[in-house]
Amino acid sequence: MSIRHQITRAAEYQSLATLRDFIEATCKGHPGVDDQVLYDLKLAVDEACTNIITHGYAGMNPGSIILEIDLSPQKITMTVTDFGHAFEPCETPMPNVEAGLEDRDTGGFGLYFIYQTMDEVDYECTEDGNHLTLVKRF
Repeated sequence: MSIRHQITRAAEYQSLATLRDFIEATCKGHPGVDDQVLYDLKLAVDEACTNIITHGYAGMNPGSIILEIDLSPQKITMTVTDFGHAFEPCETPMPNVEAGLEDRDTGGFGLYFIYQTMDEVDYECTEDGNHLTLVKRF
């Protein structure tokens, strides 16, 4: 059996703290969710939403971000939905984490952090919006 929770917020940087708080309130105390899992969940969603705000709605009126959290005994599935420009994460090059700090580009680590902290990452663009699904198993 799974339990589903949802929140909708404006695609603005000020909404990030509210989304992180929602994740903590929803997931904290769920069996299998320790401090590290909670940190990973918040980091992945924060990075995804920052990308949506910065790139997804670029050149558009700010829209909304919908965060849906599905709690089940073995995993947490989070789906982040927006209605901005479509984005294909598989086509985005990963940063060179081996390079020294002075040789690295500024930014570009959001997707890297998402892939490092989540067990599954899936993206789908449909008529109903752009859906980024993040799965964390425990």
